[in-house]
Amino acid sequence: MSIEHKEIAAIREDYVKSSLSESDVLKNPIEQFQKWFDEAMSSQIMEPTAMVVSTVSELGYPSSRVVLLKDIKADGLSFFTNYNSRKGQEILQNPHVSALFFWPELQRQVRFEAEVEKLPKSDSDEYFSIRPRGSQIGAIASPQSAIIPDRESLENRVMEVEKEMENLEEVPRPEFWGGFLMKPFRVEFWQGRSSRLHDRIVYLKENDNWVINRLAP
Repeated sequence: MSIEHKEIAAIREDYVKSSLSESDVLKNPIEQFQKWFDEAMSSQIMEPTAMVVSTVSELGYPSSRVVLLKDIKADGLSFFTNYNSRKGQEILQNPHVSALFFWPELQRQVRFEAEVEKLPKSDSDEYFSIRPRGSQIGAIASPQSAIIPDRESLENRVMEVEKEMENLEEVPRPEFWGGFLMKPFRVEFWQGRSSRLHDRIVYLKENDNWVINRLAP
């Protein structure tokens, strides 16, 4: 093992900030997530809404990227994207994803496995309308995930769209841009504990009910 690898292997952090038991958690995982999310927000940690969303290509390969949570609904979590992007197309072809939140300051992570569906157009219209105008223009101008010749071509397209929209008070949402709702069937809450004996509480959906169990660390 090289010196560099030895240094990496020697990295250790003992997790001692909190604990998690079956008696601590709420009966519904969305409500439990809301509780933890509120605590993450009040702790003022960096990017509490950031989640790693993993999709699967038509060849069966996983693909992951960070997206931002935009709403917590009674039946799931929502985010927005270009439907023609790689993640958008992979979701439309295979509407099963995983999502991961990691809040190191709280020594916590939450894992979701979910089925995905498009949000109603009214939800996408509403969110698009409150985005900064620059973000609206960028969403229209960028052929997300497509190969482009250079940065200049993208900036030129942005200027073209700005020109097209200059006389419009409100920028209309393009049909290729909108929201997805992740409706989980498995949710795991992980709380770091000392000596790597972490707390793991998992919710599994059976029909319309949630079954709660503890997993070994």
